[in-house]
Formats: sequence, structure tokens, C-alpha cells
Amino acid sequence: MLHDPAKFYDQWPATMNAMKSKAPDIGKAFGPFFQMLMKDGALNVKQKELIALGIAVATRCEPCIYAHVEKCFKNGATGPEIMDAVGVAVMMGGGPVYTYAPIAAAAVAHHEQAVAAG
Repeated sequence: MLHDPAKFYDQWPATMNAMKSKAPDIGKAFGPFFQMLMKDGALNVKQKELIALGIAVATRCEPCIYAHVEKCFKNGATGPEIMDAVGVAVMMGGGPVYTYAPIAAAAVAHHEQAVAAG
């Protein structure tokens, strides 16, 4: 497999912190907007994260897929729910999007293994 979720989750915080120091205005602009939207409203956060994951898969954004799989789990989604959202994205995006489904599946497996390991 070309993609390594464990490596991503290990390195991503440092990557984002480095970006914040080099381009602080991006984080200052995006962060509050994201936080404002990603709270319970007409949709709960779990539903919003499943939608965000579907968009991440549909737009073929690997870091976004990893980030939103993690957030889906943190907000109570199950592996089957996450993969169902991925399936909707694939149905809407076709073959090119289908090639990103294994990335989501690997991220789901990574999180499920982490939970099983305790």
C-alpha cells in the first residue's frame, strides 16, 4: 500500500504547527470559521464530520481523509458508518474517487486497531 495512516497521524501535528509559524494568517482565518461550523446545530458534529469525510474523498484530499476519519471516530461514528459515507462519495465521483476509498479504509483500520490495542 502506498499510504501509511500511522505515519500520517504521527507527523501531521508537527506539519501543521510548522505551517502555522510560516503562514499564521491562514490558520487565524480558517480556524475560527471551522470551529464555528463544526458544532451541533441542525446536524450534529458526527453527521457534519461524515459529510466532511465524503467531501474529502470526493475531492481526493488525502490529508483531509485522514483528518476527518479521525474526527468521525472522535464524534461517535463507527467504521461501517464511515465507510458508508465513503461509498456515497465514490458513487457521486466515480472511478477517480474510488481510488481514494482504500485510503479511508486504511485510516478506519488504523483507528480500529488502536482502540483494540487499548
